[in-house]
Amino acid sequence: DVMSEELARQLEEENHPPADVLLSDEYPDTTSDLMLAQMLQMQFDREFDDQLRREEKKFNGDSKVSISFENYRKVHPYEDSDSSEDEVDWQDTRHDPYRAEKPQTNPRRGFTGKGKNITTKHDEVMCGRKNTARMDNFAPEVHVGDGLGMDLKLSNQVFNSLKQHCYSEQRRSAKLHEKKEHSTAEQAVDPRTRLLMYKLVNAGVLENINGCISTGKESVVFHADGGSLEEQPVPDEVVLKVFKTTLNEFKNRDRYIKDDYRFRERFSKLNPRKVIRLWAEKEMHNLARMKKAEIPCPDVVLLRKHILVMSFIGKDHVPAPKLKDAELSAEDMKNAYYQVLHLMQQMFQECNLVHADLSEYNMLWHHRKVWLIDVSQSVEPTHPHGLEFLFRDCRNVATFFQKRGVSEAMSVYELFNAVSQLNIPVGAEDEAEFMAEVLNQKYFYLQDIISAKSLFSAIFFHPSPVFS
Repeated sequence: DVMSEELARQLEEENHPPADVLLSDEYPDTTSDLMLAQMLQMQFDREFDDQLRREEKKFNGDSKVSISFENYRKVHPYEDSDSSEDEVDWQDTRHDPYRAEKPQTNPRRGFTGKGKNITTKHDEVMCGRKNTARMDNFAPEVHVGDGLGMDLKLSNQVFNSLKQHCYSEQRRSAKLHEKKEHSTAEQAVDPRTRLLMYKLVNAGVLENINGCISTGKESVVFHADGGSLEEQPVPDEVVLKVFKTTLNEFKNRDRYIKDDYRFRERFSKLNPRKVIRLWAEKEMHNLARMKKAEIPCPDVVLLRKHILVMSFIGKDHVPAPKLKDAELSAEDMKNAYYQVLHLMQQMFQECNLVHADLSEYNMLWHHRKVWLIDVSQSVEPTHPHGLEFLFRDCRNVATFFQKRGVSEAMSVYELFNAVSQLNIPVGAEDEAEFMAEVLNQKYFYLQDIISAKSLFSAIFFHPSPVFS
């Protein structure tokens, strides 16, 4: 009987384990409804947080500015320890040997210790360690290395030099990025200019843009096939004169436009980049004056900000040669000289303009005629430096044709008098004396033509319908 009772008790214990075994990890407690509800709720919260993270990632995308849904999460990130196996516990990073330790701050009184053991905030060792820790605040592209197992101390002089170098490198990088994004380089255009050119093609004004045919200090010229416009016909071949948006070349040439009474008020109110658009507008108005006087020059088709669309001087994608490159006979060279003389007189007397950059580089030879181009810097004779610019043009023209063997070419002083009709005595033909006499007669010349300025402006200078 005793044996049977012990056997029965042993079988009962095997079938019904004690309570401490039920509470172990191997056998989770599922007898409590509250425990089951909490476990289910945590699982639901984690699923909700996962869905919230996916929505947040989809909403932000690749944007530099992101919106966080952290406040809508159900589970604190520190409690969600098993959400990712690769996640590093935040507590483990507090003693990361690769992170610089935050130096201890000094009390408000500025020193610690007493007597001989006093240590101020200017202590060399303490400042050196602070400077080493502050190197972590440099830009990510600055390689500061790591001081693992080393007690690095940087003096104030070394740290300040490194900091200034870091800031200067950041500014230089920003300038290079700005120049790349917003400037028109040689034979290339910035994204904004490229977009303007694309819009011209997309609107049907141009069929296609073929390539660069000329580069200069202030502009790049592209050849294109013309399309159509409602207001006026577009030639089969056109050029796009894209004024460079870099400010280097225009900083020294503002005197051509700031003293021009037509643009003086607008020039003072514009920032440097918008002044470049004013150059394109000025060339358009100067070409309109020359076209009224029937001077051979490109026809203006359209103006879009700093892009000027003009007729192409040439044939079958081949531009007309510049006068310096044209192979002319002696008779043709003589004919070209008289044409240039007549064109200079027409510009000065009929158009009330001085080219201000006339040379063999800005004159084309096409169909046995001389064509004038690049008149963005042209000014009126009433400009403070107008007569000086005219004298320089005369010197360039006289020098070129005399070198080419044109015996009929006048001297620079005779050519100046022939164009300006001032009849200044040549005398000893000294340039300094001649220019002094020009300045003396400049006042009387301006008095004679100032009354006619309003008449010239009313006839030749008016807003063009193609300007936008």
